[in-house]
Amino acid sequence: MNIDFSKLNRFEWDSGNLEHIKRHLVTDKESEDVFSNKPLIITKDEIHSKFEKRYRVYGRTFGNRYLNIIFTIRKNNLRVISARDQNKKERNEYIKNGGEIND
Repeated sequence: MNIDFSKLNRFEWDSGNLEHIKRHLVTDKESEDVFSNKPLIITKDEIHSKFEKRYRVYGRTFGNRYLNIIFTIRKNNLRVISARDQNKKERNEYIKNGGEIND
């Protein structure tokens, strides 16, 4: 799945999504890092796309933390809905699709 991130204005953060990712011990900076690193494994999040299109991305931070991020695009801004560490199944999917593990 290809999304042209260069056409997006910025990341959209507020107390709602910042508090949500904080529960998973993820920072906004780490979430943003993932979108600057390659590869990004992006799929549609069909289950949670009832009211708006949502996407899932598997990627890693510059500190080699492997995250699963759910996001949407609102008014040309990228809004992170959730961010947490990848579980074993997600890590295997990341590797299967070209991601490298640098532990």
